[in-house]
Amino acid sequence: MTTQNANTTLFIGLMSGTSLDGIDGVMASFPNNDGNEPQQHPATTLASAYMPFSATLRRELMALQRAGENEIEREALVGNTLATHYAACVERLLIDAGLRADQIRAIGVHGQTIRHRPELGFTRQTNNPSLLAELTGIDVIADFRSRDIAAGGQGAPLVPAFHQAVFANPAETRVVVNIGGIANISVLHQRTDGATTVTDIGFDTGPGNSLMDLWIKLNKGKDYDENGVWGASGTALPMLLKAFLNEPYFASPPPKSTGRDLFNEAWLAAKLAQFPQLSPADVQATLVALTAATIADAIARHASDAKMVYVCGGGAYNPYLMKMLGRSLAQHGSAAAVESTEALGVAPNHVEALAFAWLAQRFDLRLPGNLPGVTGAAGPRILGALYPA
Repeated sequence: MTTQNANTTLFIGLMSGTSLDGIDGVMASFPNNDGNEPQQHPATTLASAYMPFSATLRRELMALQRAGENEIEREALVGNTLATHYAACVERLLIDAGLRADQIRAIGVHGQTIRHRPELGFTRQTNNPSLLAELTGIDVIADFRSRDIAAGGQGAPLVPAFHQAVFANPAETRVVVNIGGIANISVLHQRTDGATTVTDIGFDTGPGNSLMDLWIKLNKGKDYDENGVWGASGTALPMLLKAFLNEPYFASPPPKSTGRDLFNEAWLAAKLAQFPQLSPADVQATLVALTAATIADAIARHASDAKMVYVCGGGAYNPYLMKMLGRSLAQHGSAAAVESTEALGVAPNHVEALAFAWLAQRFDLRLPGNLPGVTGAAGPRILGALYPA
């Protein structure tokens, strides 16, 4: 049982990402402060929970990634379903921590991205935060991306600000790589003048696990390549990798963000059409190489002095992908070592949920949650919208 400390405030963070596998939830304790910037390493994880999505929910969420019949009603119904799943995750966290709803300051919930079109001025994370507040009796803070887009930003990635707060070290340049459905990096630069470390770049590098998950689903009916075994059984094909890399997004400068709007089944099919009769295992190995190569290239371009690369997200649990990332970094002339964020005290599958607990705290303190240098927004903005219990 967790004993609440009068000097701390409790927040819950909920994240369901592009991989569409389920919900990661954490209960986090943050030190109280007087409204000034909290000190680095601000969060302590008190409990965690994972709620997998059913096959039916996954199919419906996937279908909503593209235009379809009656999609407004379908999205509303999926939002209700998600809210009940989020509420079940919150209940599990409360039980495991031995706490009551009235002891939690707020829930920070990302929602499920179904469209991300910052170039058109919008992003859409389906959810029903009002229902979640009603079901849990806890204030809910949601819709974190829209304000940044309204200020001219990409609305993504948002996690670099959290990475800066938790993982930066002024004595060395570090890179934090989140490999979910889409991969993104946060460059945490060394500062030799003794100033507080700042993140001056962070962006989506391209596909993380999404295309690998798609390919194994199409060929083996599995949701993901457990431990990267299937990918490791194949051989990465240089000509196919070159075709994959022939995508303008990879060469475009940051700030930038992406998602299934670009990297989807149609994108993959168009690339594979150039190479008939490939071994499916070789395609999988080449998709692993694509993720590793695009991350390594981004690090070589923007963090050539990095000594450490810390990986979070589901990709951190794929030994073959981690090996290929290390190999790709070496090919780019980097001597950076690759480890998971476990080495920094945060489990790889908890980082994003913890980030949304942190963003909820930022909203509660009326402090900015974005980094304009990362998203391209006109300036720092308070992110999120409050749905009172």
